[in-house]
Amino acid sequence: MAERSKNGLEFGVLGPLQVLADGRQLVIGRRGMRGLLAMLVLAANRVVPIDEIVDSLWTDDPPATARTIVHGYVSRLRRMLDQADPAGSARILTTPPGYQLAVDPWRLDFHRARQLVAGARGKPAPIRAQLLRESLGLWRGQVLADVPGEPVTTDLEELRLAALEERVEAELELGRHLELVGELRQLVSEYPFRERLVGHMVRALYRSGQRADALEAYQRFHRRVVDELGIDPGPELRVLHEQVLRDDPALSSPGPAEPVAPVPPRPGVVVPAQLPAAASGFIGRDEELAWLDRLCDSRDPTATTVAVVNGAPGIGKSELAVTWGHRRAEQFPDGLLFAALNGFAPDRDPVEPAEVLARFLLALGVPSDGVPRDLDDRVGLYRSVLARRRVLVVLDDAWDPEQVRLLLPPGAGSVVLVTSRLRLESLVVSNGARMLTLDTLKQDESVRLVDEVVGKPLSEQEPVATRMLAELCGNLPLALRIAAAKLVFSPEWTVEALVAQLSDDDARLRTLDLADTEVGVARALAVSYRNLPPELAETFRAAGLVPGRWVSPHAIAALCRTDLGTAAGRLADLADAHLLVEQWRGGYVLHDLVRLYARELLGEERSAGRTAALRRLMDHYLAACDHARRLIRPVDDGLDFVAGEPTAPRPATSGQALSWFDKEWPNLIALVHGAAEAGLHQQVWQLVRLVYPYCVARLVGREWRAIAEFGLASARVGGDRRGELLVLHAMHAINVWTGTIRGTLPDAERAHRLAQELGEPRYLVMALDQLACTLSAEERNEEALAHYRSAVEMARRDGDALGEATVLNNLAQVEQRLGRLETAAQHQFQAMEIHHRNGNERWYVLAIGNLAELYAELGLLAEAEDNARQGVELARGGSMQFEEAFGRQVLGTVLAKRGEVVAAQAELAESLRLFERLGSSRAMFVRTALEGLTTGV
Repeated sequence: MAERSKNGLEFGVLGPLQVLADGRQLVIGRRGMRGLLAMLVLAANRVVPIDEIVDSLWTDDPPATARTIVHGYVSRLRRMLDQADPAGSARILTTPPGYQLAVDPWRLDFHRARQLVAGARGKPAPIRAQLLRESLGLWRGQVLADVPGEPVTTDLEELRLAALEERVEAELELGRHLELVGELRQLVSEYPFRERLVGHMVRALYRSGQRADALEAYQRFHRRVVDELGIDPGPELRVLHEQVLRDDPALSSPGPAEPVAPVPPRPGVVVPAQLPAAASGFIGRDEELAWLDRLCDSRDPTATTVAVVNGAPGIGKSELAVTWGHRRAEQFPDGLLFAALNGFAPDRDPVEPAEVLARFLLALGVPSDGVPRDLDDRVGLYRSVLARRRVLVVLDDAWDPEQVRLLLPPGAGSVVLVTSRLRLESLVVSNGARMLTLDTLKQDESVRLVDEVVGKPLSEQEPVATRMLAELCGNLPLALRIAAAKLVFSPEWTVEALVAQLSDDDARLRTLDLADTEVGVARALAVSYRNLPPELAETFRAAGLVPGRWVSPHAIAALCRTDLGTAAGRLADLADAHLLVEQWRGGYVLHDLVRLYARELLGEERSAGRTAALRRLMDHYLAACDHARRLIRPVDDGLDFVAGEPTAPRPATSGQALSWFDKEWPNLIALVHGAAEAGLHQQVWQLVRLVYPYCVARLVGREWRAIAEFGLASARVGGDRRGELLVLHAMHAINVWTGTIRGTLPDAERAHRLAQELGEPRYLVMALDQLACTLSAEERNEEALAHYRSAVEMARRDGDALGEATVLNNLAQVEQRLGRLETAAQHQFQAMEIHHRNGNERWYVLAIGNLAELYAELGLLAEAEDNARQGVELARGGSMQFEEAFGRQVLGTVLAKRGEVVAAQAELAESLRLFERLGSSRAMFVRTALEGLTTGV
């Protein structure tokens, strides 16, 4: 390998985190900075999302200012790297949604270690041993020993162990048996289940003349794996044990083990070729084919390589396995074996291993009267026949691992491909299997597949309709082939007509079915569903009931009346069966066609049962939303659902509450629609009212207006005056924050009449405040002031502190517009004091900003600056972005008045960035102020 320059920066993770600048070690201060830098180094030249950084540094309890702290760490790290190496051999880039370390991989110690290990392969033993010693010398101790959190470094530990095993093997080839015995004893004690190390120790002991110790080492390992793992040693170690028992002369040679040569075909020996014909026009799967190629090319020539190709029904598992098998057939000179195990066949029982073994033995040339009756004898003969042969065995549609294990051939570099709708994870533990999970095709691959099956370029003739066809088929290969086949069978059909039929959710699954055949998407899904135990079948139907795009364990716990742990376990089991996909931890998604199938199952149930389940789901979300909204802003509407639904999530901070709402927002929109259709009108308006604080904090406009109309209609359909009043008030609050209040006076007057009818003081305070605010927007300020004053008096009489502070704040705004600045400041100060006294942090921060703005207009610039800075400091951290943006706007204005133009520009620029992120109309005013300052400079 070429020697690289030592100039610039180098990063080390193979031990405590290390950064070298021209060979000189840099001091990295805080633990959090080390944790962040470690994540960026391990993912060098790839983007690490900021959410992932926060989760890693603080696990389940990040502070409210976590994202700000991360930004600070990044700034300090950039400054440190820039100062250490102005040439920029390594740079931290801001690349949404996170950060990326851009660096030459050779500057990373783990990359150099990997290159040395890879470069050692195939070299003569002396060179191999030297390269591997050099690689191992890069480890300085436990990987990232001084880094907080839980950095993912298991692959680096595996790399070290693999390099260690390869180095020992090379030195055994060089005859250094006696010198290695002590080291190997220590290694086997430290890593008792590494079979290769045990094999090295057995070989070293035997060649050192310690035959009894070699046998004892094997027996000790055999007892351990049987007692603790319930498995036998692997075939290679068992063969080595037999060689020691019979003093095989081949063991005495210190040189490299002779590769097992395949036995060429001879008379009486059949070379089977059982793979079914590959589908013509195989499209896509380039990454998966390359993965299988790498697996084949790197296989151990003395062992069997097992790969499990798993995925959802109709995803193309069998097609991939067969296609790859044909493409690499020349790599298996002793034959291609194939068995359809019928694990999920709709009308057949799974095939027993004994039956498959009989078929394989016949295919391998064993006469029918030579096939043993006993299962163990069949297994023994099968392994004997294939002992020195290199074959590909494809086991299609496996039901469970036990259906597979007895069909695995012995060593000689054979490959076994298992396809299944289940993950068969125990094969990873017991047989070292590798996992390949198939996803749907990419959009362009789906379009090409349709073109291929139809036999003409539909994507060029009707591009929009063809892409829509692929989308409605969910990019699922089975669905795409069925849809394309219908176009072939019925040439009079147009793509637009087929798209129109597929667009009807009630007809889509029927359309994706070939009549008079066993082929269809719903048929394929039905097999998986019928094989579910009752509790998983119930959970699957419940997941289909959730109107949104994804489902959580909390929602399933509410729907199925079970605890959270049980719900999470059931969802994980459904994901193992590929009926759901876990797209993030605790977030499960149904493929569109799977969702339609689940809803068809729900259609078979009683309507009353479905409505009751949906009501439980609404209760769950009402409790969750009520808890989360209280962390965002104080509550004054009399609604309280916090005590209900113990399985509902419980965020601990306003930042966590906003993050929960961010994730659940699409589900909440869908739930409002679904519950309104089901006639759950009271719960609909309640849910709409509960989500409005989130919409204020995030300035959600268009989507809010849609669900608000549902809430208003539901309250009116149910004749619920309080519900109508609270939804009108929520709509008013959003209009105020988005600057769209003009023209809403009829709604405000309607809300006031409803409050008068209800007669509750707090609702009258809310309605008077809304009416006054709307009148002020229409420039009827004196009328507005009269209503505000009435509202303040009523709130004070009723002891409604939040209502009083809210109205005082708004009253101050009108007095300010009328030029009565001192009066406005008095009202604003009172509002601020009330919010502070009652712990209403968000409102307190906003009131500080308003007061700072008034002080600035009064010429009290020092007081204005102090208040503005205090408000910005309290708002920083991500959960009060509007308040921070407003505070920076005020601070920038104050600094500009004091002649500190550069500082003012910085504050206004950050304010503009935050307002633009929120989509606030205030961004226009800030931009104008910033342009004025820039022009002035």
